[in-house]
Amino acid sequence: MTKCVVLADPRGFCAGVDRAILTVQTILKAAASSGKLVRDDGLPPVYVRRQIVHNKHVVEDLANQGAVFVQELGEIPDAAAAAGIPVVFSAHGVSPLVKEEAKRRGMHVVDATCPLVGKVHREVLRFVREGYEIIYIGHKGHDEAVGVVGESPEHVHLIEHADDVASLDFAPETKLVLLSQTTLSVDETAGTIAALKARFPWIEEPPSSDICYATSNRQAAVKLVAQQSDCVVIVGSANSSNSVRLMEVAQEGLGERGKAYRVDDASELKPEWFTGVEVVGISSGASVPDELVSGVIEALQSQGFTGMKSVETIKENMHFVLPAELRGKPSRA
Repeated sequence: MTKCVVLADPRGFCAGVDRAILTVQTILKAAASSGKLVRDDGLPPVYVRRQIVHNKHVVEDLANQGAVFVQELGEIPDAAAAAGIPVVFSAHGVSPLVKEEAKRRGMHVVDATCPLVGKVHREVLRFVREGYEIIYIGHKGHDEAVGVVGESPEHVHLIEHADDVASLDFAPETKLVLLSQTTLSVDETAGTIAALKARFPWIEEPPSSDICYATSNRQAAVKLVAQQSDCVVIVGSANSSNSVRLMEVAQEGLGERGKAYRVDDASELKPEWFTGVEVVGISSGASVPDELVSGVIEALQSQGFTGMKSVETIKENMHFVLPAELRGKPSRA
């Protein structure tokens, strides 16, 4: 029997990630075409707050093209604001405090927040206006969760797992609504939601799930791949929530039959993972360029996994336009 690779489809870039990366690339190209990629004042053509998407290869590539990444706006000199250097907010969104600081300092902000993350931000504001307390399922410290909770820290109560529900205490007359981070495991969140409904039967949910289409689609595909595989490799960075969730979903699908692994690229593969393995499943997180997946496939082919097949669950055709700051304003970028 030929050892083979089973490739999940869809995988890799989602529309929000594609938009965020294209945002930075568009600014870099505009700077290059105007001769301002290397400026006389020593300032870069663009600053980006935090990783534009959670993938170290994408960030390194954009940095090599001239983008400067900072953790906080305080690292950006005032001279950059005076010179109109764009500051890009990452796909994960930011809290109002960050926006207020940028406005106070006169920064030219280009907001690359994923529209689906922006939807959750708007839901928080709407429900707070209507007098709700919000229970938000997310990962503490994740950039997306920090931004959403920051919309109304006194009314947004973050929990991570079903076990955290016991720590919550709300009177029956309290208006409650449930929101969640867009990159969570669909199955894991279902357990937490069930626990919340058991404890607070009157809790409400928004009209549509907050978990984004790309997260759901990739998890559905990797479940099918795991059923056909002896082990699964997920390509994605350790700080990528959706990549880590994909690995967990793959492991659940494999059960005792095999193990799921996460790698940033082919260099992290270990030959011993594939001892006695006939079929390797592969998928990638929503912020992973497909060339990294190709590198993993090539490495596996060199180990004898020469067969190839694909498992497709759905065709994705979602597309988000560039941020308003860039549309029709190439000269300012």
